Amino acid sequence: MKALVTGGGGFLGRYIAEKLLALGHEVINLSRGQYPELERIGIKTIRCGVEDAEKVESAVQGVDAVFHVAAKVGVWGGYDDFYRINVTGTRNIIAACRQHGVKKMVFTSSPSVIFDGKPHEGITEAYPYPKKYLAHYPATKAIAEREVLAASDSELFTCSLRPHLVWGPRDTNLIPRLIQRAKSGRLRQVGDGSNIIDTVYVENAADAHILAAEKLYDGSPVCGSAYFITQGEPVNCWSFINAVLGKLGLPPVEKKVSYPVAYAAGAMMEAVYSMIGAQSEPPMTRFLAMQLAMSHYFSIERAKKELGYVPKIGTEEGLERLKRSFS
Repeated sequence: MKALVTGGGGFLGRYIAEKLLALGHEVINLSRGQYPELERIGIKTIRCGVEDAEKVESAVQGVDAVFHVAAKVGVWGGYDDFYRINVTGTRNIIAACRQHGVKKMVFTSSPSVIFDGKPHEGITEAYPYPKKYLAHYPATKAIAEREVLAASDSELFTCSLRPHLVWGPRDTNLIPRLIQRAKSGRLRQVGDGSNIIDTVYVENAADAHILAAEKLYDGSPVCGSAYFITQGEPVNCWSFINAVLGKLGLPPVEKKVSYPVAYAAGAMMEAVYSMIGAQSEPPMTRFLAMQLAMSHYFSIERAKKELGYVPKIGTEEGLERLKRSFS
């Protein structure tokens, strides 16, 4: 097939694009930047943002499937910026798919779309969306996900994947942030250190996207459905973080701060940063404090049953691959 990957030059998007190419598909990357490393292996790049409706419409023409990975991520920034990319951009993709008769659309979402400020322990996709959010990223991704799932019909088959804490070689977000904070001495354990979390190795997340596209056909239970995507083996949050740091030759996290103190500090920093109009991300926010202190792991039974998803690369093997990528 001919596939378009939005954000194909990014972390997860690049793995999806490369795996599609290896399977013999024609792949186009739609990204803001130029990626000569993709061009060299035969993946064409169309430079534009997903909020540019006219260029998106042109890029989708002649495509069989769209993997919509591009998004604005983060815990800080203006709502309009998140909305323009995450919501308007997704609407542009849906509209372009309909205009050109694209049959399949796989949307990359996040478990944070159902985060309600409570610990999530083994929950399923039946868990409801919350009534309010503490960050613009999950709020706008939730709007987009709901519209993607509602768009699924006999003309356009859609689904949404919710990979949690994607990590691995070439990571541009999670691992670099850990390294930066560890080296600067600003990395602290939030809470009592007992919280259990799910993660997913990047290649497993990419595999899930390709499986989802294969399962999108008329009458499939995948159409209009959302799926949690993880390693399927929850880990202690701080043991995992220390394992990552250890593989990279960095010392474990030793400094600690209680959850109430971290939450209060986050609330104060949000207020101050908003008051002065700061563009940089605060060291702590209420949303981040909750994510670092609470358990959040999910059932992937639905993904196993309906997508045929089984993580091929275990966590320990993934950590070894991560270590080698820094050698």
